[in-house]
Amino acid sequence: MPSPLLLTPRLEPRLGALLRAPEVLYPLVEGLGSPLNVVLPQQVVENVRRFEAARDRHHLRGTVYFAHKANRSSALVRALATSGAGLDVASLEELRHGLGSGFTPDRIGATGPKEPEFLWLAARTGVTVTVEDQGELERLAVLVARYELPRVKVQLRLSGFPSQGVRQLSRPSRFGTPFAGLPALLDAVERVRERVEVVGVAYHIDTTGLPEKALALDGCLRALDLCLERGLRPATVDIGGGFGVSHLADAREWEAYTTELTLAALGRRPPLTWRGHGYGLANEGGTLRGSLDLYPGHRPLAGAEYLDALLRQDSPAFGRPLGELLLDGLYDLAVEPGRALMDQCGATLARVVDVRTGPDGIAQVRLAMNADDCALEEHGILVDPLLLPRPGGAPVPDPGPGAATGVYLHGNLCLESDLITRRLVQLPRLPAPGELLAFANTAGYAMDFSAQNAERRPPARKVALERTPGGGWRWTLDEQWWPTATESDTGAPLPSTTPTSTPAAHPGGTPGTTAGARGVPPLPGTTKGRV
Repeated sequence: MPSPLLLTPRLEPRLGALLRAPEVLYPLVEGLGSPLNVVLPQQVVENVRRFEAARDRHHLRGTVYFAHKANRSSALVRALATSGAGLDVASLEELRHGLGSGFTPDRIGATGPKEPEFLWLAARTGVTVTVEDQGELERLAVLVARYELPRVKVQLRLSGFPSQGVRQLSRPSRFGTPFAGLPALLDAVERVRERVEVVGVAYHIDTTGLPEKALALDGCLRALDLCLERGLRPATVDIGGGFGVSHLADAREWEAYTTELTLAALGRRPPLTWRGHGYGLANEGGTLRGSLDLYPGHRPLAGAEYLDALLRQDSPAFGRPLGELLLDGLYDLAVEPGRALMDQCGATLARVVDVRTGPDGIAQVRLAMNADDCALEEHGILVDPLLLPRPGGAPVPDPGPGAATGVYLHGNLCLESDLITRRLVQLPRLPAPGELLAFANTAGYAMDFSAQNAERRPPARKVALERTPGGGWRWTLDEQWWPTATESDTGAPLPSTTPTSTPAAHPGGTPGTTAGARGVPPLPGTTKGRV
């Protein structure tokens, strides 16, 4: 009998400890409903320090910006405000949230498509604006003149970088001005230089390929030279995000799974997915067509280590490490990790509703959540969930091939397509109704980027958890978390973890209780606790 194809999540100590604490998590789900997102503010601050350490190894200065779109948590953003990080906002609401969470305008960058109100508030408050093209630059200059705003700091976002010598492709992007259009963009800057100040150049490339990133960074260095020739004084290179996350603990599991998935697509082994879904692969007359449309589950190089490797990469044009060239030019380095800063910062919990056997003999597990509540599938991330034993209930066998059971995970929407994942996931045993599954490491995009109110089901609530000095856990509703939360410990003791009032879980809640409807403040004592 072939061994089950496990995809075991990678867990660092803090997230691992939380997911081994069912006595903490079960009461939270019972009180606040399923699904429930949990986030770890202490972890995101630690992740910022890792990026800063990688930058410091190259003796560079600069800022690590969190790409807010990766997670809308208040607790995580407020925790970041206590660190040296900046905030990359891509909407009016994200900007307002950042300002209200403690970020000063000089630590915020505005990127992405910008409506007039977003552009105006960014200019009004003194946020650095990354302009995409000449048209946006001119619209910004008009706003500055019309409303008599202070001169606005801007970065010029570029794309389509040419290679020198051996031809190298630069991935097309709908963001930024093609490098060939830089002279015209600088002409426009000179026409409005009394209203804008160019402080840097930037790029955004949707890839984790080091050669493409090196080509783009090299192009930015050449762009800075052109700016200096025009009498401009930009001092920062913003290299965006795309540092990647490794979701799996073992590279061999990923290699084995993708190999068998290919064989399944060719019909040479039983399907590994719901109704033979191929994740981009197809069998055409015995020939494999297409390519895997999946996020690489295991990455040998990711996060801060990826940044370090990029800065060690030789410049395609100058043949010297890019970090050295930035240092020689006395340029600051800005990075905008989203997913990578969210690594190990949270998980999504879901209650098992029922378990039935499908016509193929494979168990189908229905969860009190839907695919939009945890969009791992949408982002092509394949990983096994963790079965959390109920405190005092049936134990969960140690993970391993001998104990695994393959199941399909169905959502709670009245749709055939509502599968949490199309993959046949592996669990240590069949779960029982009422038990919890935990999807690890969902804070980066999977947690709430796609969440919606389908069938009037409310999106998942979110809870921030912190380790206490005694090794326990302190929890707070996400929107109620502030950096000063620990100061209340010096006053009256916090209530126990289990909410003191009868919590109204999903859907909607009862006004005045912990899970009350949006906009209704919870009763005192029901928004946080400790164990």
